[in-house]
Amino acid sequence: QVQLAESGGGSVQAGGSLRLSCAISGITATTSVPYCLAWFRQAPGKEREGVASFSRHGVKHSVDSVKGRFAISKDESKNTLVLQMNNLKPEDTAIYYCAAKISYTTWCGLQDFNYWGQGTQVTVSE
Repeated sequence: QVQLAESGGGSVQAGGSLRLSCAISGITATTSVPYCLAWFRQAPGKEREGVASFSRHGVKHSVDSVKGRFAISKDESKNTLVLQMNNLKPEDTAIYYCAAKISYTTWCGLQDFNYWGQGTQVTVSE
């Protein structure tokens, strides 16, 4: 059973930084189950969108709107997925979700994730 729990959201001014963490259970670096991990977000009145993904092999992918500002990584010692967000903009305001899926491919992309955390709110003011 995969369980995900986000933390680290909050309110910041534009140009500030936040670090989101996702505690993962059910998937570890030593498990034989291949997996993908990702961050998604959903802004008020908008559909949920993918932000960045991370494969078991360390292959990373992020969408153009966050490239150069957000960085996805995994802390193997803590089995935690991390999203470091710098130079935040008001349009980054959203609920951020951690997600996972079982995958046998090296490339994760941002589709077909079926395990989700409860989300953490990020608010960026002018």
